[in-house]
Amino acid sequence: MSESTRPKTNNKRTLDVAPNMGEMVKPAELIEVKGASRLTLADRRLFNVLLRHAFGPDLASEGRRFEIAVADLRETHESNDRLVQSIEALMTTVVTIQRPDGSTDRVQLLGWNNLSDPKRKRGNLKYSIPPELALLLKDSTVFAKLELEVLRAFTSKYALALYEAVARRVRLKYVFTERFALDDFRELLGVEPGKLETFGNLNQYAIKPALMEVNALSDFTVTVVPEKTGRRVTGVLIGWGAKDIEGRKAAYAELQRPRVGRKARITGTVEEMLPPEVIE
Repeated sequence: MSESTRPKTNNKRTLDVAPNMGEMVKPAELIEVKGASRLTLADRRLFNVLLRHAFGPDLASEGRRFEIAVADLRETHESNDRLVQSIEALMTTVVTIQRPDGSTDRVQLLGWNNLSDPKRKRGNLKYSIPPELALLLKDSTVFAKLELEVLRAFTSKYALALYEAVARRVRLKYVFTERFALDDFRELLGVEPGKLETFGNLNQYAIKPALMEVNALSDFTVTVVPEKTGRRVTGVLIGWGAKDIEGRKAAYAELQRPRVGRKARITGTVEEMLPPEVIE
């Protein structure tokens, strides 16, 4: 954890924070994890919904099980077959989380679960947060407040990842930038190993689409400036800032409009199709 993201004087536990209406609170430990690059946008949305439903002091209790109506997962999946795929992706994804003392935990994102009759649209999903992850979150004091409407509007997992990363920083006082090594920034965005390997492709298919959506839909602005060693891009400098009232009004207005034509409205250009692996 860099100095810019190290928690300031704050003894309030993340799990005791009450989200405002239309928000979810997400512990910082679950925002910038390593090993989650193969999760799709749908997988990440499902995890956020399950986390939001379980959020609170009970989340840190070992052995605690939660239950959510399958109908409440429709914002992430239209079919139960796809839902099962995302559940299994979360169960088999092992992420590494770095503690403030420099040690590293390796944990799964989702534990035991039971889906009542996956052939039916109605029913419930019972699930648990892995006990090791629950214990890790117990003492969390750093978090992001995420707007649910903004989370639902993203069409790229890169935009969702960038939004979450900046949302946990934008409330910091006197800190408006942070440097990342290029490999760390790729991990932050969720770029899979072997994909978008050149900076040109990374910029075109991940960074620019993410910036377009985050800057158009959120309450803050983000910039990503490449930094070179010689001729090679080896890192980026991320900058952020809160929007003024007119900027927030414009973002809200765009959220109310259909996704179709959004790029053209924002950039004044004709929309182009992105490769499927970029959208996911």
